[in-house]
Amino acid sequence: MGRFIYGNGNTKVEIEDRALAHLQQVIGSKLRRNECFFFTWRDDVSIGDGRRSVWIHQNADLVFKYHGHRSPQLNRDWLEALTAVANSGSGLYLTPEPPPRSRGVHDATLHDRADAIGLG
Repeated sequence: MGRFIYGNGNTKVEIEDRALAHLQQVIGSKLRRNECFFFTWRDDVSIGDGRRSVWIHQNADLVFKYHGHRSPQLNRDWLEALTAVANSGSGLYLTPEPPPRSRGVHDATLHDRADAIGLG
């Protein structure tokens, strides 16, 4: 399990490395475009089982701490789904990873769509 750490280090959440890598990509893409948004997650039962949201902006201190040393292969469909959620009024939250679509004739179209949202 990796960790997302926000601000001065008092706000932390454990997130599986694969999911954390996808969140880092989406958050980084939005910040490169100077877009601010909420990032929300559920707290663990051990700290109250509530929900927490932080405001992600250009000056926020963000740390993505990974347990493993290998970078996972990113699922473009999941990146697109997370980006769509992040662009909504409710902001970014972790969604389940969709199964990858079969690649082939549509590769160029998917690549173009990913480039259009800053993921290519």
